[in-house]
Amino acid sequence: MTTMTLQISQRQTSLRPAALARLVVQALLDEVTLTPKPGLVDLRSRGAHTDLNWALMCDSACVLQPVFAALADAGWHASGDDDSLRQQIGRLGRHGEALMMAATGGVNTHRGAIWALGMLVTAAAQLGARGGQLTPAAVAERAAALARLPDRGAPPDTGNKGELACRQYQVGGARGQAMAAFPHVVDVGLPCLRTSRARGDTETTARLNALLAIIAQLDDTCVLSRGGRAALLDMQAGAAQVLDAGGATSKEGSAALLALEAQVLERRVSPGGAADLLAATLFLDQIDNTYGVQHGTA
Repeated sequence: MTTMTLQISQRQTSLRPAALARLVVQALLDEVTLTPKPGLVDLRSRGAHTDLNWALMCDSACVLQPVFAALADAGWHASGDDDSLRQQIGRLGRHGEALMMAATGGVNTHRGAIWALGMLVTAAAQLGARGGQLTPAAVAERAAALARLPDRGAPPDTGNKGELACRQYQVGGARGQAMAAFPHVVDVGLPCLRTSRARGDTETTARLNALLAIIAQLDDTCVLSRGGRAALLDMQAGAAQVLDAGGATSKEGSAALLALEAQVLERRVSPGGAADLLAATLFLDQIDNTYGVQHGTA
């Protein structure tokens, strides 16, 4: 066995579906634990929510681990028929949502995350099984190819708040992000995360700055559904102001972050869509660090 063959074999072993599912759950736990976040559940508070808390979010993430493992397994063993794979992951995603609702007593903790991270973990497993390069862009593009296919088992109208906001405000939502290859992850969240790290910020600061960068540019359906267009524009402007002031933990940036938090709590709005994309950012960052180009080739 050649050295290159051995490296690819070792990488494929570590890329098994169960390992990928653990990375997804860790990304979800890292997102909810990140503190302080404006309007979102964190270690301090419920944010703008009355039905969520940190423990419930953590329980929900852990309940979903077998679902993400099943999604990764579907990608790993895919025969090459993307349509069949799309129908399979659609069924698994709906099963995951049902498990989430049962575990939380009907509270939507991770519906958007099941969609976004479900697509990404399936794509990462599919590429990994083929020995492909697991760069963020490659995984996102593979996920987009799957997301663009119709899910024939999906109900035509779910009545979910995110879906209603997409229609009312003509935005793409979680589905649009996936179909466009996650631009707010690949082109916004990840670059900000890595730039912040490179200038010496702590990991917490880098993650907060990445979240704020996503908030500043995302048409977040969670914000739109709760506060409308005016609330979204004010939140985007507030997040941009924090970054312009030097980031989440600079003196001026910290003050701007507190002002943003006061604003969103008064309006009872929460950037849940941005939180899901931060989790996706953290997942792809870890995938790239562990399995990217420097760790193997196609």
